Amino acid sequence: MAAARKPRRKSAADTPRVDAQPALVLHQQPYRETSRLLDVFSRDHGRLAIVARGAQRPGSQARAVLLGFQPLLLSWFGAGELKTLHAAEWQGGIAQLSGQPLLCGFYLNELLQRLLPRDTPSPILFAAYFEAIQALAALPRDAGGEVEPILRRFELTLLSTLGYAPDWGITAEGQAIEAGLRYGFAAGTGLARTAATAGSCSGEALLALAAGNPEPRWLVQVKPLMRQMIASLIGGEPLHTRQLLIDLQRF
Repeated sequence: MAAARKPRRKSAADTPRVDAQPALVLHQQPYRETSRLLDVFSRDHGRLAIVARGAQRPGSQARAVLLGFQPLLLSWFGAGELKTLHAAEWQGGIAQLSGQPLLCGFYLNELLQRLLPRDTPSPILFAAYFEAIQALAALPRDAGGEVEPILRRFELTLLSTLGYAPDWGITAEGQAIEAGLRYGFAAGTGLARTAATAGSCSGEALLALAAGNPEPRWLVQVKPLMRQMIASLIGGEPLHTRQLLIDLQRF
């Protein structure tokens, strides 16, 4: 009888590995004694949890590279849910966010962390996020209303990519949107005709979105609907960064 073969130990070559993947860090925190735990948004692999071993140590090269709102090329390995960082290369080209644009960047990150499931590739959403960060980086610290079209454009792409965006040209009851009327959003239902209140939007703006015309003047008008749609998706716990933005505007 032939002797039973011993199971072969897995080598480094057997471990799934990704090299030089465009990515940005959404969030990071200390992990164990010397490492950092990263929440990463990558172009072709979606959101991932990656541990950067030794990144907490003074003088760590990874520590100086793993910056938020900066384009990176990341390499990692691992078959489980938690990957291990192999290499990180800073790509540059984007100024560091500050002031109001920085808070807006945190808002975009929180949206992705709350709504985008892990391991869900979305190159279109990644491109929209990267473009939003670039646009925010070009604004001054006290950008004011200039941030609004950038945020709305990203929110629209996020809702559309995840399959949550309604048909902007039709109400939940199947009636065509009319330019001269006002509309609101009801959770679990959709768009509906409503009175001209602070939480409503013009039919003209909705028709512009339906026609693929997201000009700033229309994007600003759909802000109340965006708030209502996102609130219906995230549940009872509000977005922390949105409250910070509201407090900043009041101040």
